Amino acid sequence: MNIKSILAKKGMNVVTIGPAQSIREAIARLAEYNIGALVAVNEAGLPVGILSERDITRALAKDEQIFSKSVSDLMTKDVITALPQDDLLSVANTMTEKRIRHLPVVERGKLVGIVSIGDVVKAQRDQYQGEVDTLQTQILGEKPRYSRVD
Repeated sequence: MNIKSILAKKGMNVVTIGPAQSIREAIARLAEYNIGALVAVNEAGLPVGILSERDITRALAKDEQIFSKSVSDLMTKDVITALPQDDLLSVANTMTEKRIRHLPVVERGKLVGIVSIGDVVKAQRDQYQGEVDTLQTQILGEKPRYSRVD
């Protein structure tokens, strides 16, 4: 299973924001869409950063005046991205090792989606459940090869 299969189910919509927009605007957008992260994009629509609720919370703990700051002041600038063909296991490992919860998906230089660690875990769970169901059907659904005579 790969990232493309997740995007096929959840959709390819990505809520974005400009790096010059304010943190107040970012918070409003996060709340409006009930999401945990925004991808900051440049004029060409390419990811230049990612801003999460955690980024905002950590900054707020240090400075109560963050609302007038820009997204570029708080966003993570070194964005780790995925490709649609990336395997779920490698994506899960990357997200766990790098301690990231949201991964923008880029194809041919274009932002085509975003996956969360929850999306990846759910897809893996569904895959494993399918395998369990298949094995149960094979084990319990087969007729015995021999009959017992009393």
